[in-house]
Amino acid sequence: MQPHELWFTSLLNRLFGGPVLSLLHGLGMKPESAAHPIPDYVAMQIVVALVLMGLFAWLRWRLSVDRPGKVQQVMELVVEGLGDQSEEIIGHEGRKFLPFLFTLAIFIFLCNVLGLIPGFETPTGIYVEQAPFKLVGIYVTVGCALAAFVYYNYSGIRHHGLLSYARTFLGPVLVMAPLMFLIEVVSHSARVLSLSVRLFANMMAGHQITLIFASLLPLGVPVVFEGLHIFVAALQAFIFVVLTMVYLAGAVAEEH
Repeated sequence: MQPHELWFTSLLNRLFGGPVLSLLHGLGMKPESAAHPIPDYVAMQIVVALVLMGLFAWLRWRLSVDRPGKVQQVMELVVEGLGDQSEEIIGHEGRKFLPFLFTLAIFIFLCNVLGLIPGFETPTGIYVEQAPFKLVGIYVTVGCALAAFVYYNYSGIRHHGLLSYARTFLGPVLVMAPLMFLIEVVSHSARVLSLSVRLFANMMAGHQITLIFASLLPLGVPVVFEGLHIFVAALQAFIFVVLTMVYLAGAVAEEH
């Protein structure tokens, strides 16, 4: 059983718990709690997805070339910044990856800051205080890392072709090809671990530091740490996306 359940998670479980439980059983998966098959970290991702869909639907309705609103201007700055960064790292075709990169960046950022709102938690940094100690937020960051992993490898295959891309794992020396292939597979797999652990550890640490100071100091000081948390959230989202750009640059590079 979960030690606690957020209000939105409870709402989802009341509305959709039965169908979700049947689906999990049909897939041969057993939830930790039959009464609460939807965990907090899944519910929080649904919140972020709903916010994004609502935000972009609202922005589309209010788009203006002559009189752009403040939210539109912020989004345009983010898109242009990521576009310039992608061209610098990936090359002149970097902007074609911008839809994925922008979506990844805004999703991770909102996940990182969601816990600042009372009644919600940060899905990229949730952990459960019970035995055994569980880092459930790692599921979310692993999911984001796997999305980046699949996307950059798919982009490499699409750019070079399956066989040509596979040959990039073998190295230039034929006799060393088996060893190089093993090294490359381990290296690429480690990227998933690196991306996911870095993001999760930073968000969980930031959240715990804020909680500690909030329990020890007056209100003014924790507010400063909340501002720092927002900065760290944006920085970690940016680092995650920049590393994805680096992996994309390696996957589509012609010097392979």
